[in-house]
Amino acid sequence: MTVLGDRALNRAALARQLLLERSAMTPQEAVVHLCGLQAQEPQEPFTGLWARLSGFEAPALDTLLTGRSVVRTHLMRRTVHLVAADDVLAWRTRHDAMLRQKVLGVYRRELDGVDLGELASAARTLMADGQPRTMTGIAEALAERWPDRGRRALGEMVVALVPMVQMPPRGLWGVKAGVRNTPLTDWLGRDPDPPAPEGSDPVGETLVRRYLAAFGPAASADLRAWCGLAGLPKAVAAVRGELVAFRDERGRELLDLPGAPRPDPDTPAPVRFLPAFDNAILGYHDRSRIIDDAHRGLSVEGARVVLVDGRVGATWTVEAGAVSVTPLRPFTRGERGAVVEEGRSLASFLSDGAGDEARITGT
Repeated sequence: MTVLGDRALNRAALARQLLLERSAMTPQEAVVHLCGLQAQEPQEPFTGLWARLSGFEAPALDTLLTGRSVVRTHLMRRTVHLVAADDVLAWRTRHDAMLRQKVLGVYRRELDGVDLGELASAARTLMADGQPRTMTGIAEALAERWPDRGRRALGEMVVALVPMVQMPPRGLWGVKAGVRNTPLTDWLGRDPDPPAPEGSDPVGETLVRRYLAAFGPAASADLRAWCGLAGLPKAVAAVRGELVAFRDERGRELLDLPGAPRPDPDTPAPVRFLPAFDNAILGYHDRSRIIDDAHRGLSVEGARVVLVDGRVGATWTVEAGAVSVTPLRPFTRGERGAVVEEGRSLASFLSDGAGDEARITGT
């Protein structure tokens, strides 16, 4: 079985993530291809798309949100993602059990004795008037029926039980707005797809294929780390005959789509500025293909990072239109120049052309 080294895996991941060269995809096509973008920080997906698409302009994503072609919702790993409407309708039911278990893992004691079916029904009745509500508002209303239960626990569980959308203006370019929830069914005009017949898992099989297209080659543990679903071994087994297999340098089996890009390991990788919590890093259990173990904590701390030669080589911040870069290792002269140039382009994008300053601080 062919062994793929870390550099080969890095270049494959960059190609799948549209980070080896900017793509001519539309923003809608990119959101679909990437299986959504992590979006708990509402402005970050704009930077994520800017880093990946040629000629990306922020209003294009605003139009998708207000036009209901993409939505902000809790899905993979129970984190807020920006997902294509068709995908969330197809995938949400498959994630239901995981979403509930994630909440119970934190709030089991506070929710002990609460009938989850009754809680979901009460929440749907509450929101039947069509008025968007904050999670706090939902929890306060439901606390009248369950007064001895923690309000945060009630609110978190309702969001898991009743598919919700975080409505615009939340997530629009340059807008600071609180979260207002409305049922997914009301926002998109139909219910999520029902569960598959027992013994079949067509959605799971789709998730395997789609994940590999955007993240492969990858191990089953990587797939699970991305979506948070435990019950995908049968789906992997069902599609295994369609796939090709490799091993990494640690001996793990990696699966992939046969025709997917696997560039030469020596392919040059341009500097790319990534937003906080970007799935190019978080979408794997083994993140060593893109970030050193010593810096792995940055991926869950909300740090914005810079890819230099395809790997996390710096962090970045922005203030008053200027992008500041803090290297995690010494840069060559050529790397410094490329980082500053890309940083200036990012500063111009983030400030709508009003600023283009980038500087490297630290070592």
